[in-house]
Amino acid sequence: MEQSATSVKNTSVTFDKLSFKEKVGYALGDVASNFYWRVFDVFLFIFYTDVFGISAAAVGTMMLVTRIIDAVSDPLMGALADRTNTRFGKFRPYLILGIIPIAAAGVLTFTVPDLGDDGKLIWAYGTYIFMMLAYTFINVPYGALLGVVTSNSQERTTLTSFRFIGAFSGGTLVAYMTPELVTYLGAGNEALGWQLTMACYGLISAVLFCLTFFATKERIAPPTNQQTSIKQDIIDLTNNKPWLILFSLALIIMFTITLRASTGTFYFKYYVNREDLIGTFTAVYMISLALGAASTPLLTKYFDKRPLLIGLMTIVAILSAGFYFIPAHNLTLMFIMQALIGFCLGPKSPLVFSMYADTADYSQYKNGRRATAMIFSAAAFSQKLGGAFAGAMIGWMLSSMGYVANQQQSPDSLMGILLLNTIIPAGFALLAVWVVKHYSLDEQKMRQINQSLYQAIDKSEPASE
Repeated sequence: MEQSATSVKNTSVTFDKLSFKEKVGYALGDVASNFYWRVFDVFLFIFYTDVFGISAAAVGTMMLVTRIIDAVSDPLMGALADRTNTRFGKFRPYLILGIIPIAAAGVLTFTVPDLGDDGKLIWAYGTYIFMMLAYTFINVPYGALLGVVTSNSQERTTLTSFRFIGAFSGGTLVAYMTPELVTYLGAGNEALGWQLTMACYGLISAVLFCLTFFATKERIAPPTNQQTSIKQDIIDLTNNKPWLILFSLALIIMFTITLRASTGTFYFKYYVNREDLIGTFTAVYMISLALGAASTPLLTKYFDKRPLLIGLMTIVAILSAGFYFIPAHNLTLMFIMQALIGFCLGPKSPLVFSMYADTADYSQYKNGRRATAMIFSAAAFSQKLGGAFAGAMIGWMLSSMGYVANQQQSPDSLMGILLLNTIIPAGFALLAVWVVKHYSLDEQKMRQINQSLYQAIDKSEPASE
């Protein structure tokens, strides 16, 4: 029988080191998540236009509207998870409870109904909103779990590295497997192939989420007598300066990532005229991200998180801007630069998510209250918002510069594609550097905070600064 999350060791702080088994078990949760997220990221747009049969303009509008709705749901889910109390903990139960909704939503989203144009559009909106809400229901608690398995800052960084190695590896696997599975399972019926593929992914992700549930343990709990309202949680967030900086940082970095990732296909199809290399180019990028994430624990042994992130984003800005000057025929240099950019962006996610966990400790240290899931869910809100607006920016800019699908592009359109893939994301990367310079929770400060929390165990008042 497991202990309640509110009674584990009867403490609110623990300095536990995590076993290799628990780190791998936690990482499997993001492998499971990428059986959905990577499918949406890479294939959903073309599924809606080429298989489902709705216009690209309608898809673009739907993506923006539904992602904004989904982004708003993240803090609400965080508030719910923070107020959940079971013998299995606050967050782990959702890894089991969310399995059926996310599996069902995945199949329904990739089901082609026999309806008219208006009926199809309504179905697309409804099922995609259901899909993103189901994803939020399981993924927000999964992300918040990072903040309660240990308060050891280096262990958190290592754990997030494991997580994103799982995410990038799972994403690479899905990117390669999906077209083959659709063809094989559909046997000539592409719509059926997508439906059966998502059913298979649902079964695989269910097993992986169960493994994460059994492999992990919640060790950090809020103060025993904590009772706060959602309004108070939001007030605590707005008064948490390190978190506000990370919120802005995540939104800005998502512009950099989304712009380069989403326009890379346009870049190779129209600027390089090598559409056949899109898959390989994407795979090189994903593998480089995974290698960068894997290197994070080693890097943080020699560099504090803040200066490390500043250095990495500065390199990303320089390399992204340098991409502008690569001739269209120099494929070797393109792949080398892409690999270097991916490697430098790889540590970003482990670093930032570890820093989010640190801001949860800071909030408890400053206010005497802890709302781990609210902190992580609001962080997801900023990422989704950044991705949604970056996607809209791509559509607006391409349209304004005369982009026409599947046609020879005008010089203006080609310039738009080039700028969206190079100079513009470089500018956002530099903006991220400026923002992260204002982050104040270094390793020395976190040691002081954790020691203060440890000394304040079972006290109702906050630890004094």
